[in-house]
Amino acid sequence: MPRRWRFLGRRLCFYLAAAWSAITLNFFLPRLMPGDPSAGIVDKLQRVSGQQVSPSALESIQKVLGEPDANMGRQYLEYLGQLAHFNLGVSVSNYPVPVSDLLWQGLPWTLLLVGSTTVIAFVLGTGIGAVAGWKAGGRFDTVVTPLTTFVSAIPYFWMALLGLWLFAFQLGWFPLSGGYDADLSIGFSPSFVLSVLHYGALPAATIVFSAFGGWLLGMRNMTVTTVREDYILLAQAKGLSGRRVMLRYAARNAVLPNFTGFALALGHVVGGALLTEVVFNYPGIGYLLYTSLQQRDYPVMQGVFFLIMLTVLLANLLADSVYALLDPRIREGG
Repeated sequence: MPRRWRFLGRRLCFYLAAAWSAITLNFFLPRLMPGDPSAGIVDKLQRVSGQQVSPSALESIQKVLGEPDANMGRQYLEYLGQLAHFNLGVSVSNYPVPVSDLLWQGLPWTLLLVGSTTVIAFVLGTGIGAVAGWKAGGRFDTVVTPLTTFVSAIPYFWMALLGLWLFAFQLGWFPLSGGYDADLSIGFSPSFVLSVLHYGALPAATIVFSAFGGWLLGMRNMTVTTVREDYILLAQAKGLSGRRVMLRYAARNAVLPNFTGFALALGHVVGGALLTEVVFNYPGIGYLLYTSLQQRDYPVMQGVFFLIMLTVLLANLLADSVYALLDPRIREGG
């Protein structure tokens, strides 16, 4: 068997073991939290009706949502069986809506917002970083690099709250919360698309503004190192234009480490939306996780964590696979 396939086989076994560990933690961690889902439903019923829930009704609710005193091993095996059939259970706070329906409702919003801004931040930061590194010590570099370092040090939630206060509350240029105008019906009509872009512009801008600095600094430092290599000096000695040397030789090689980070960043798209969606009340996976934590909705929490785990592991496996096929040194070291 070729060495690269043995390497990929070992990596696949590692990620399968990591997936099993994550699934196991995903099962036990919510159950270690105080309270249980049926208690939340009982509290709501008693507040609405003003009467105590009968023992028979409590028993029926626990059979549907899970008995808190049931054998943990049996619950774990039932949980694995449900995952094998892609059954993530039923939401407690939105009963009887399946968890998978809630995930499919929130996932497009998160992919649209965080996925697009991740790509924009990567392209913008990598491009500017290549120029700054190519002319290291020049006027452009001495202005851009310190400013980017300062911006990157600002916590994201501060920047998001500041943008929300200034551009939405004070100036009124953008809505304060939500993902679209509630008076519009969801569809691909021009009015709905424009509403989605209007509501998403401010959270998208804050994500790009806070994220592109990391790509810029990484690309700038790698370019500074690359321009000192012998093949760059040889290309310049041949009389090639500075633009061609920068794009075809320096930037092309300096961007490789950034591509690794980009692949991992794509894997964190689903899980990285929590702060953004909570601050802007944006209807995505992050906001769904936040509300499920407040309402002790264990099935939804488990579904979101499972989705995050799956995307992160798949992105890491993809990055390992691509580099194993392109770089023999990784195969030999693995």
